[in-house]
Amino acid sequence: MRPAIAALAATLATAAPLRAQGISLQMGRLLDDGGWTAYNIGWIQPLPGPLAAEAGATYLRGPGSAASLFGATLDASLFRGGLPGFYVVGGVGGGFGTGAAEDWWRGWSAGVGYELIPTGFFSLGVETRYREMLPAHRAGPEIAFRIATRFGNANRPAAGAGSARPRSREAAPNGDVSPGSEAPRSAMPPRLATAGAFGDAPSRSADAIAADVIRVAEGEIGRRYQLGGSGEPGDGFDCSGLIQFAYARVGIALPRRSVDQAREGREIGTDEEALQPGDVLTFSTRGGPVTHVGLYMGDGRFIHSASKGVQISRLGDDDPYGRWWYRRWVGARRVIESR
Repeated sequence: MRPAIAALAATLATAAPLRAQGISLQMGRLLDDGGWTAYNIGWIQPLPGPLAAEAGATYLRGPGSAASLFGATLDASLFRGGLPGFYVVGGVGGGFGTGAAEDWWRGWSAGVGYELIPTGFFSLGVETRYREMLPAHRAGPEIAFRIATRFGNANRPAAGAGSARPRSREAAPNGDVSPGSEAPRSAMPPRLATAGAFGDAPSRSADAIAADVIRVAEGEIGRRYQLGGSGEPGDGFDCSGLIQFAYARVGIALPRRSVDQAREGREIGTDEEALQPGDVLTFSTRGGPVTHVGLYMGDGRFIHSASKGVQISRLGDDDPYGRWWYRRWVGARRVIESR
């Protein structure tokens, strides 16, 4: 259990907020040993993709208040806090007891929940978990009700661990530079690039240029995700870093942040029939500012850097991982345009 707690704590400490952080309040009932009532307050820290972590303080009151347990918890969830619907959650915890309870306890839990999001900053949910607590061997189902609030700007800057980038360009969500800083002058291109704008090959078609961009991105498949990563030797990529890197290799300079890349070129919208290879797909985890970008490859596929590194996903519900992004797809931009 100690390695699991350490790993989750390290993830929580180094992850960047892709969505707004928040606070949760939860009350549950452990249906074992006469019934224990559990109260928990937690700090929500979104992680890359559909993951989130939550560190909390917990209090459990035994039957008749003759025993009490106090402690700390670390939870990880999948698909909680993005859109209304079902999610998976699990965690570990430990602490001390008073009254008739044991002096020290430790435990784990896992289950599923359903979340409603009536507003952009408030959510309601219900969870059912199986929980086991040692050394008293309390084990059984737990039902809990949960409320959570979210606050802060999803584009707020956050420094990435191990990043060698200067402080003037601290990493923000999805590896974007901080809103208060400016990309280098060389990274601010014309709003629309044309097929005849590259070197001494004015006859190159837009399709050929787009194919080169995709070929560059495909060459990075498997490279790890790194907040602020932009292809430097030994580094990984974040989403906007991969897009900037692939386009730069064919002579097109794009801004560093995904929210700025979402303003480049011409708006295409979310009509899949209108997409062309090389289009920059834009995603929003909260329906607000763009927080993720990908490169459309054709046939419903796109390449992007997310929690699993540089990978190919599909725009559709038939891709277990791409489905999460598909449901948060908000648009596309055509950076390469035929003359």
